[in-house]
Amino acid sequence: MTIMEQKDVLKALQRDHAAELKLAAKRLKGTARHTEIIPSPTLSEMTGHEILLKPENLQVTGSFKIRGAYNKIASLSEEQLARGIVTASAGNHAQGVAYAARERHAKATICMPQITPPLKVDATKAYGADVVLYGDVFDEAAAHAAHLAETEGMIYVPPFDDYEVICGQGTIGLEILEDVPNVTDVVVPLGGGGLGAGVALAIKTFKPEVRVIGAIPEGSPAWKNSFAAGRVTEADQVVTSAEGVAVKHPGDLPFALLNEFMDDLVTVTERDINEMILLMLEKHKLVVEAAGAVSLAALEHLNLRSRKFAAAPGPHVVVPIMSGGNIDTVTMGAVIQKGMIARGRIMNFEVELPDTPGQLVKVASLLARERANVIALDHDQFKASGHYTNAVSLGVTVETNGPDHIDHILAALKAEGFQPKRIY
Repeated sequence: MTIMEQKDVLKALQRDHAAELKLAAKRLKGTARHTEIIPSPTLSEMTGHEILLKPENLQVTGSFKIRGAYNKIASLSEEQLARGIVTASAGNHAQGVAYAARERHAKATICMPQITPPLKVDATKAYGADVVLYGDVFDEAAAHAAHLAETEGMIYVPPFDDYEVICGQGTIGLEILEDVPNVTDVVVPLGGGGLGAGVALAIKTFKPEVRVIGAIPEGSPAWKNSFAAGRVTEADQVVTSAEGVAVKHPGDLPFALLNEFMDDLVTVTERDINEMILLMLEKHKLVVEAAGAVSLAALEHLNLRSRKFAAAPGPHVVVPIMSGGNIDTVTMGAVIQKGMIARGRIMNFEVELPDTPGQLVKVASLLARERANVIALDHDQFKASGHYTNAVSLGVTVETNGPDHIDHILAALKAEGFQPKRIY
């Protein structure tokens, strides 16, 4: 990954932002989808504000990345296109670049780390790109892409630290202003910062009174550290399920723009993220990846964690940007289970039973009476607290209807003389 020179950052900041954003919107017409705003009565009720979703998970290639990639590639001359496009990505940027290059009849080479799931490799190849699996981690693949650009004269398309890429992402901001003229707040997830910078640039250029609030997972602190330090600061480590925003080193140009134009930053937990992925599935029938759910996870915390939001008078009309929906089925299954546990929809408990006939039936009957659907049982006489006691350990997983239902079931077990121990 190349780091932007300070002189190039300053040069970009002096460009005619209004004209460049409008040009990006014109280039993207007919290629990127103008994703339609979806009202969310559920989130509006939960938060007490009017929540209107911007579903970039329904975008071409399943993510906002097509916008920046296409705008960058569309800005290149025929001579540059003939040299070929190269980038590094393990996810949405790869597919965005591959799609955009195909649209512009340019050859694209995408460098991915060798650990990239086959599903993502195949999806990128399906758009006609050559995929080079290189290195064990993203940084090694990115270094190889930069090497190819230098040695073979290919044009490198950065994932976020580039003015044309940022303006392409900024078209989301233009669409929000067009579709929601009374918008007061836009919430955007921050990874490398290209999406946040583009949206903030568009909003503040055309309607500066609208607040732009960034959202990050607590395990990805690079932006928090950078704003506190007043300069781009690399995180020591990043630990989050939201790989789309798991960036150690934010972009230099995105930092310069967000440092000037972003109003606030909100941190969310992994639990918040998982709950929102599940809520989107259940209430809106929308598939959102973890990074795309970060902005949704921030909504419930805006009053407490954003001073500017809390201090603003009048009703809030909030547009969270769901940045993508590319999530594999195994991850989705794990997220659903975690989300259901977090919301009290699944409970697991252990209880010791006397090793006499009829005890298992007694527990099963009680659970049936309490309308708890058993989905797993582990009946093990060797797991009891003492191997020489006349007892059996029973582990039970049940479907439940929330925290109150769980409390009711545990109380009913205790009333029958059992000592249940809740595991999750």
